[in-house]
Amino acid sequence: MTPAANLAAADAVSSTQSPTGPRASLWTLRVIVSLHALFALAQPVLAGAYLNGEFDALSYHGINADLVIFFDMVQFVVAVIYCWAGKGSGLPALLSVALFFAEGLQIGMGYERNLLIHIPLGVGIVVLQLALAVWVWRAKARRPRSWGLRARPSKARAQARPRP
Repeated sequence: MTPAANLAAADAVSSTQSPTGPRASLWTLRVIVSLHALFALAQPVLAGAYLNGEFDALSYHGINADLVIFFDMVQFVVAVIYCWAGKGSGLPALLSVALFFAEGLQIGMGYERNLLIHIPLGVGIVVLQLALAVWVWRAKARRPRSWGLRARPSKARAQARPRP
């Protein structure tokens, strides 16, 4: 093969390969999701310190709750960028919205001292955030999103083909 033919073949192969997935937006999302998970994990530790007699831990628990919901808002913005500009999955953005409402309810129930809702909801928030943190560090998060659609011939085109 001539060098020109090799170059043309390489171009044909590179043009048929699937586009690369998100890079910078994924790394930013990984950092923010990991920080959000860290602050979410600190919540039960601070609550436990309060129950153990460290009464100042309750104010730290409240301050940390504000940081948790702040990082969720940042996480949502980064997740939208990851989905839209980075062509990544929309799952982190959807989970960020769900976490935002859950964390808002969680803060309200905490200030109301409604522990019947506050404690199980807190467990759910931590579990969901940790699951998202695991997901963003997996290889699947690097892949560009696919809608799961396959090209199918239209009925008109299929009927227009002559049958043997």
